[in-house]
Amino acid sequence: MPRKQFTQEQLQAIADALGDTTEGLTGSEIAHLLRSARMADRDPTLTKRHRLYNAFVTHQNRSQDRTNILAFIRKSMKPANYVREPHRFEPMRLNLNRALAFAGMQVDASGVLSSVGVASTLSEAERRARDLRADLHSRGVHADVLRFCRAELIADNYFHAVLEAVKSVADKLRTMSGQTMDGAALVDATLSGSSPVLAINGLATKSEQDEQKGFANLLKGTFGMFRNPTAHEARINWDMKKEDAEDLMSLLSLMHRRLDSARQLRS
Repeated sequence: MPRKQFTQEQLQAIADALGDTTEGLTGSEIAHLLRSARMADRDPTLTKRHRLYNAFVTHQNRSQDRTNILAFIRKSMKPANYVREPHRFEPMRLNLNRALAFAGMQVDASGVLSSVGVASTLSEAERRARDLRADLHSRGVHADVLRFCRAELIADNYFHAVLEAVKSVADKLRTMSGQTMDGAALVDATLSGSSPVLAINGLATKSEQDEQKGFANLLKGTFGMFRNPTAHEARINWDMKKEDAEDLMSLLSLMHRRLDSARQLRS
């Protein structure tokens, strides 16, 4: 039985994703990973994507097998490699999964390479993005949330669009307050306590104070649910359905609107 191989087009797409100028591997990482995967680094002076493509094509043509290329992918997508730069992992994984989709493969948030249904068209992700955006428009969702309904974010699943929209709420909190923290610490520093930096109401009555506290808890719960899956041992990535994404985007829209009308009480 013939051994499985990548097509030339698939190899080009994989090399382009892993060798992306801004979100791909570094030159030294490529050199190390090629050695680890036992592939020759034939053209180290070329651009990263061409360097990878030549290495992949040369090895597969000689071996008539893609095993070493799969080993390279697995080694390059180990989350432990990005402990000091966790922000690099998810964009690279997203780019790589778009390339792997046409080979019926994907890398999950824990770095595991597995088989999935083979993608047939590039337009599928764009169609999903249009459908999600149209539904959210009909709900009157906040413009700061709609910005994250992009095809490149939902090519894998809807999770990434929601994850990025959650980050936008934290970014708005930082912009409004001048704080630099993230997650629960950011919420505590801006919305919690008897003298918060930001207030979503007058804080004059017990009911208003309870509303402020509830809003802070809502944000903390949401940030805890959608932590960066590459920066924590307990990862929470899942195959999110469109209906779940719509409901969560509506919730994030509420958060943005309340922050838009919040008052700054102190710096």
